[in-house]
Amino acid sequence: MPSRWALERFGDCLDRWIERDNPPQDVRLVVTNWVLSRFDDPYQGVRRETDFDNLWYGTVPSSRHGDEQAVLCSYWISEREHVVVCESIATLSLPHG
Repeated sequence: MPSRWALERFGDCLDRWIERDNPPQDVRLVVTNWVLSRFDDPYQGVRRETDFDNLWYGTVPSSRHGDEQAVLCSYWISEREHVVVCESIATLSLPHG
């Protein structure tokens, strides 16, 4: 069984996101559970930002809510240290079209 990843700054980012965006309780739970899934596989469902070697981002599945909004998370992955460091969690408007 592969070893788990260490997560850093996710708690602070979650707290700031909740304070700033005041998401519905069910969305908070979805995002928190998704964050916990990063312990096992931080690459699942995200993609690497092309201009940064270790910056990954993605929309949290099932986080769609309100007026066509969803939650996006970005984080840095350090293979050598086996650490995932949260950069941002934010509610963003979905593109139209």
